[in-house]
Amino acid sequence: MANLLFLLIAGHALADYPLQGDFLATNKARKGPKYVPWWQALAAHALIHGGVVAAVTGLWWLGAAEAVIHAVTDHLKCEGWIGINVDQAVHLACKVLWAAIAVGVAHG
Repeated sequence: MANLLFLLIAGHALADYPLQGDFLATNKARKGPKYVPWWQALAAHALIHGGVVAAVTGLWWLGAAEAVIHAVTDHLKCEGWIGINVDQAVHLACKVLWAAIAVGVAHG
């Protein structure tokens, strides 16, 4: 499980920082610039995260769950309802959960 968790956290760091970039980071906010509709940028960012989770775990439905939870969490952060530390804590807690589920499925 430690190897899987490491890969999920490393994938999160990759998807949340260099793969997000300024374009998605600013456009995913409802109140941000409108180069694209905010929800499209948010969905694209969340799908990148979902793709990483699916690729690492081999379970598409965990990737879909990650995409949904990541989108909701980032939306809450962009609206100012939660801060960056809570945002990142939720993301990392999800990685722990995904790793546990994936190990359970593999040994189930």
